[in-house]
Amino acid sequence: MGSWSRRPLGVAERLSERRKAGGPVNDAFKKEAGQWSRETFVMPRTDARDKARALFARFPKAAYMTEIEWWRECDDGQIEFTIRRLRSAD
Repeated sequence: MGSWSRRPLGVAERLSERRKAGGPVNDAFKKEAGQWSRETFVMPRTDARDKARALFARFPKAAYMTEIEWWRECDDGQIEFTIRRLRSAD
């Protein structure tokens, strides 16, 4: 094994150093992250379904690569979801 550590603290320290250095990996990540728009919603199931349909109609998957990135059912029965799409289409 190398001189670097696989412990969580070691990983965190290496990532922190890379961020400070602003190397090419960070630039690529920032560029990719900047292209995406993410919105998170928390609402009752039927409203969440309607909201997702409206967003897919406004930002079609073919043009904006729209997708439900993550979702869960909350303890109170509401749905929390994050929808991701490209900021602009060509």
